[in-house]
Order: sequence, then C-alpha cells, then structure tokens
Amino acid sequence: MTHYFVGMVGLGVMGGSLARNLARNGYSVAGYDLDATKRQAFAAHASEGPIAAFDAIPAFLAALEKPRRVILLVPANAVDKAIADLKPLLDPGDLLIDLGNSFFMDTERRAVALEKDGLLFIGSGVSGGEKGALRGPAIMPGGQRSAYELVAPALEAIAAKVDGDPCVTYIGPRGAGHYVKTVHNGIEYGIMQLIAEAYHILKDVVGATPDELHRAFSAWNAAEMNAYLIEITAAIFARQDPDSGQALVDLILDEAQQKGTGKWTSQNALDLGVPLHTVNAAVDSRIISGLKAERVKAEGLFAKPAAAFSGDRAAFFEDVRAALYAAILCSYAQGLALLQAGSKEYGYDLNLADIARIWRGGCIIRARLLEDIRQVYAANPATPNLLIAEPFRGQIDSRQAAWRRVLATAIAHGIPAPALAHSLAYFDAYRTGRLPANLTQAQRDYFGSHTYRRIDKEGVFHTEWEE
Repeated sequence: MTHYFVGMVGLGVMGGSLARNLARNGYSVAGYDLDATKRQAFAAHASEGPIAAFDAIPAFLAALEKPRRVILLVPANAVDKAIADLKPLLDPGDLLIDLGNSFFMDTERRAVALEKDGLLFIGSGVSGGEKGALRGPAIMPGGQRSAYELVAPALEAIAAKVDGDPCVTYIGPRGAGHYVKTVHNGIEYGIMQLIAEAYHILKDVVGATPDELHRAFSAWNAAEMNAYLIEITAAIFARQDPDSGQALVDLILDEAQQKGTGKWTSQNALDLGVPLHTVNAAVDSRIISGLKAERVKAEGLFAKPAAAFSGDRAAFFEDVRAALYAAILCSYAQGLALLQAGSKEYGYDLNLADIARIWRGGCIIRARLLEDIRQVYAANPATPNLLIAEPFRGQIDSRQAAWRRVLATAIAHGIPAPALAHSLAYFDAYRTGRLPANLTQAQRDYFGSHTYRRIDKEGVFHTEWEE
C-alpha cells in the first residue's frame, strides 16, 4: 500500500491548490473531503504528481506515513469539528496543521489541548490567495518547533521564493503564526483602503479616467511604490466589461465585504493599547460601504461642496502618489508596532526581520519596501517605530506637504478619505512632543478623581476643582 507524506482535509480552492503545489514539488498527498465533487476534481490532477482522494477518514489516515502529517484547510468554524473527527484515530506524535484563517486565540486553545493529548499542532497563516497557494504563497507557521521541523522542507519547497529564499519561517509557539497572519491582514486592509481613496480623489477631483489611472498606477508600480496591490490595481483599471465596453471597475457595486481578520486586528490593538489609526479607518470604511441604501438616500439630502479644481493635473497626480506612499508606510508601521506588543504580551518572541523577509514574496502585502523594513529590524530589533528609522523617516518627512495638500483638496471637494486622514493624524500625533491629553487627564480628575501626574514634580496629584 502506498503511504503518503501528508494528508489534506478540505479540497476546496485553497486546499486543492496547496495539495497540487505539494505534489508538483515531489511530496505525495492524500486528500479527503466530504464533497464527492471536490474529491473528483482533486483526483483529476493525478497527472501533476502523487495524489489520491479518499472518501472515509479511517482509510485516509491509514494511507499516511507515520508520524502522520494532516493539513486542515476548512472554514474557521469547522476546525474544531474536523479535529474532533480525526483525533480518536491519531497516535501520539502525529501532527495536525491548521492552514485556515483561524482566530489566533482559538489556535492558542487548540495548541494547549492537543499537546496535552500528545499531539503536535501547527497553526499557520497562508497568504497569496488561490494563485499563491498553487504557485507559491507566504507561509507563517506557529506551534512546537519540533512540529515545524516535520514539515519544514515541504513548506520551503512550496513557498514563494525571493532571490531563492523561501517565504516561510518558524514564527513562534502556539498561536504565533495565526497572530502574525491576522496583523498581516490588518495591514492589507489599510493599504487597500488607502488605494481606494487615492482612486476616489483622482476620479472625482480631476476626472481621471480608468485609462489614466491604469497608466498612473502602472508607472507607480514600476518605481518605489512597487507592490502587488498597486500592480493589480493598475490591471483592474485596464479591464473592460465585454458586454458594455465600459471599464469593469465602474460597474462593480460599491459595497466592500470582509471576513473578519481586519476587525480582529483592530480589536487586538485596542486590547493591547496600540494605536492603529489606518487599519481602524479601513474597517470602518468597509462597514459604512455596506449602508448603500442609506448612503444613496443621504446623498440627496445634503449640499455638496461647490469646489472646482484649478491646479496642475500632473502635479496633483504626483501629490496623490506621494500621499499614498506616506500613508502606506503608516499602515506597515502600525502593524509592526502591534506585532511587537503582541510578541511581548503573548510570549511569541517574534523576529520582525524574518517576518518582513517572508512577506517580500507570495503574500498580498508584498512590496519592494519590505526589504528595507527587513534591514531596519535586522540592524535593530528593538526599533520602536518604523517611521523613525531611515530610509523611512526621510521618505515620510519629504512627503508631508503633498500629503496635506491632497487631504485639503479632498475635504474641499467633500470626498471622504478616512484612511489617508487617519494615517496623517497618526503621524502628526507620533511626532508631537506634547499632546492635549493633559486637558483630558484634568477632566478625568475633575469628574472622577482619577488623579494626574505633573511635568514639574514627581508624584501623583488630585485637585478639588470645585472649591
């Protein structure tokens, strides 16, 4: 009987694609899915490498090498059920790998419970979508280091490569992998919203056409802003609807959906007391986009600013480019600061240089600037904020004026740009040595006797304000 290197539970888009990636790289894969159609579709790729589909869990597990390596690629709400179905048939030392988008605290719980039963467990983020899963994603595995070593060669084989360097590394214990993937997705939310706002401003202020936007984003992607999300945005503007001949982007309903990872990032930042202006604005923007009927009704109830653009169009495009780049830096900076805080809070001992390294390829937020980010944290792992490190300090400082001009123009035209504005507010607050929180603290002491500290003497003070 053939024994397979790894088993794949869940043969949908991601599971099937990752299994084919493994098989093409010489790792035999046994697949299992409740859906017969998915099993048949998977088995049809047998010519690509050593794969087989099974319709029953006992036969599926019996076909695996020992210690068994079993990957789960099922919806997050089905992971516990999948583990419960598999666990009675597993032996101590067998390995379960959750490659789905699980909440990191669920991964923490599962890791602790399974280790008590003598099982190894990896919770791993995977970024890159369907194409990335098939051609090479970024992979962020957390769990026991011994568990990672059981699959490290296979993960390195299927991961994206940057100059031959695989975009995978051991992240840390228990839920560390899914935690890093959650923050990755939060950064992604921020960047996507920033790009959408740049598009909105250019379209509504200067009447930029899809063709102009395609050319602009293509040029930006060929320069310092080189990044996957900029690249695909350029491609989107070039796509025409075959039925109407119009730009397809103009025919898509303006309601953005979400799977929850951005919200998890915002919630975790609040729990840890880490400012996350850009990501929070992006989450709010997706939520308000869902109020389509209300927005359409409200549009007819309020006057729109009567501003008209009279400046240099080419110069304004350049201002938007500069503002977008500066704000994107803020999204990365906030996410990395959150990773630092989370690493300390949860005992993950995250290596930010390694995380930036594996994000350089395969994942959705891959960008040229990640190599510079890697170098910053490799030189000084304790860097408190990306924005104060070169080359980023100079890059954001030199773009301040353009950033402010773009936002002033957006406000004058009544165009919402919350992520661009909140990014600038984050930057301005971070670079301000004295904020008005002294008044906030005085108010708290006035109505709640919460006390305050002073700048001219040591100690904790309270004032009877109503004397």
